[in-house]
Amino acid sequence: MKPWAKDVFGYLFDPVSAEDFFAQYHERKALVSKHQDRNRYRDLLSIDRIDELVSSINFQPGSLDMTRADPPVNREDYTFNSGAIDRGAVARQFQQGATLILPQLHEVDATLADFCRALESRLSCHVQTNIYLTPPDAQGFKTHYDDHDVFVLQVSGSKSWRLYDTPVDKPFRGEGFRSGDHEIGDPVEEFVLEAGDCAYVPRGLMHDALTHGDEASLHITVGLIVKTWADLMLEVISEVALRHPEFRQSLPVGFARPDFDMESVRPHFKQLVSTFAKEADLDEAFHIYVDNFIQSRLPSTPGRIANFKTPTDPDVRYRLRENTPWRLAEDGEEIVIITSGGEIRFPAKAEPGLHTLLDGGEISLATFANLEKKDQQATIGRLFAFGLAEPV
Repeated sequence: MKPWAKDVFGYLFDPVSAEDFFAQYHERKALVSKHQDRNRYRDLLSIDRIDELVSSINFQPGSLDMTRADPPVNREDYTFNSGAIDRGAVARQFQQGATLILPQLHEVDATLADFCRALESRLSCHVQTNIYLTPPDAQGFKTHYDDHDVFVLQVSGSKSWRLYDTPVDKPFRGEGFRSGDHEIGDPVEEFVLEAGDCAYVPRGLMHDALTHGDEASLHITVGLIVKTWADLMLEVISEVALRHPEFRQSLPVGFARPDFDMESVRPHFKQLVSTFAKEADLDEAFHIYVDNFIQSRLPSTPGRIANFKTPTDPDVRYRLRENTPWRLAEDGEEIVIITSGGEIRFPAKAEPGLHTLLDGGEISLATFANLEKKDQQATIGRLFAFGLAEPV
């Protein structure tokens, strides 16, 4: 079993518990976890793996980037005129101090994808990875803050970090750092991340980092792309507007003119606010967000093609696949499992067996003895094919 499968926060922050992390640090302040285990994150990635990918994959524009704080690197410095990545130029820029970035590598790397699924299962937010390989005595970015929380996993080498103030508390997605808008000031905390260490940096906290020592630094930045209460409220008001046409009425004619009378619209605005307060339905909007999140996850289906005959074997028992998102619903005469990628539909008679699986039990074809044989195989076949169930 992968070390992050059962306790992903222990993997990141041990001995700080998940409960302590959420109570004391999450969206509040940075956390640095020192582990004294240089190989702790080697199962996720390595410099040799990066070298293999860069030398063998035809990276598309945007799937490989390079940066350097000073002097800056331009995209044409490591691409051909066609926009394709020039592997030789990438290697040369790296020799000259540029940081190699592989954004969203979890989308093509099964190990990183599995790690992200473990975090998504715990957090209920989109989790992404950006990989940063920085040569010795080099700095990729100047001081900045991110518009999303990050976990920084130091895989190899080491990096010196400096943390500053938080000029924007919990910035919106897209409310990125703009140089010159905020005074940097002096660092409020400094530390070195060694191989096997992990840091949590909440969004809005200004920071910078520089390779430490004479070894290249490889770290994984894990970004947490969350939904906020503001996002949910926008969904709620959209649902209210579907039921009340006065919300869909256009703004008054001439509202942008200098002589427009603002006082004339205040009563109507207050009436809309009152209607919203009375009609707002948390449950409806919340379930929309739940279903949208679950269905937006990519299903994990290794072995489903090679072992396509497995669901026809009456001796095979199945359990719920670890970290698979789901929600059970009814739709007329069918039972629906909302899961990664969409919906899976089953006959109503399959419900007891589905509950057994979803509640943590084991199932087999015999579990669905109240169905005809072809429906038994179809039920197991769907659960297996879409990655919900895996053989014990």
